Amino acid sequence: MSQIQGHFTIATRESRLAMWQAEHVQALLGNMGHEVKLLGMTTLGDQILDRSLSQVGGKGLFVKELEVALEQNRADLAVHSLKDVPMELPAGFCLACVMEREDPRDAFVSNHHANLDALPQGAVVGTSSLRRMALLRALRPDLKIEPLRGNLDTRLRKLDDGLYDAIVLAAAGLKRLGLAARIRAVFEPSQMLPAAGQGALGIEVRTDRTDVIDALAPLVHHTSWLAVAAERAVSRAMGGSCSMPLAAYATLAQDRLMIDAAWGDTEGRLPLVRVSLSGLVSDLASAAALGQRVAQELQRQVLAQGGTLAHLTPSVDQPG
Repeated sequence: MSQIQGHFTIATRESRLAMWQAEHVQALLGNMGHEVKLLGMTTLGDQILDRSLSQVGGKGLFVKELEVALEQNRADLAVHSLKDVPMELPAGFCLACVMEREDPRDAFVSNHHANLDALPQGAVVGTSSLRRMALLRALRPDLKIEPLRGNLDTRLRKLDDGLYDAIVLAAAGLKRLGLAARIRAVFEPSQMLPAAGQGALGIEVRTDRTDVIDALAPLVHHTSWLAVAAERAVSRAMGGSCSMPLAAYATLAQDRLMIDAAWGDTEGRLPLVRVSLSGLVSDLASAAALGQRVAQELQRQVLAQGGTLAHLTPSVDQPG
């Protein structure tokens, strides 16, 4: 039996998907000889389901309690779905690791219809993501988009109860929970661009915990980290810690990074704006710099389409 290298506690939300993600990291660290426990927590974002996140504080509500646990030394690391992590972390915290990305695409889930094109006119589609709302309106302006909150199982149950004709979810979450059979179709990025960081797991620690950062180093997937660093830079430059109706997706081929981004008006008054840029990247800083260039071009085009600075004021997206 190998000697135990470190004793760590992972802070995690208690949804089934969050627990799967934490247990996945727990198993990987365990295989490296560390002893790892889980600290399950219910965040304020999990508890408030009757109001939009923009009314109660944004995405930070899903990580704040976990950060308090890190600050109080009740936990050593927190595992997050990276797309749900605010673009700016509080002082004293950092992303120590981005793991290899799962499928970044969105999934079309329906009990009666094969894909988006098969939906009848005026069909009800559930999502609380402003990005998905804007992109769905661009693809099918006739659809009725209705809010859909709750964890993955809750959303699927609402679909099964007949409240929606279809719902749109992250493919990664369904696959991780063994629910890939619920996916009727996946949206290719050319059709519906993913959110920044979608499909990737990020691990947050206190910046002074070099022991934890060192322990996580073998789990880092550099290609995924470069891509999501660029995507998060687009989102950060466009709106900081809250989300807009914004999509950003990057792919790396050798040392050239391609970023596709889109901004949409959820009300449908302005046309969808899409930007693609590519450049050579060698590290996280150069990836982020390319992302900032994409954001600047997006802003320029939104204003050129007749948008105003008010259109570029961030609103809030919903995890999932």
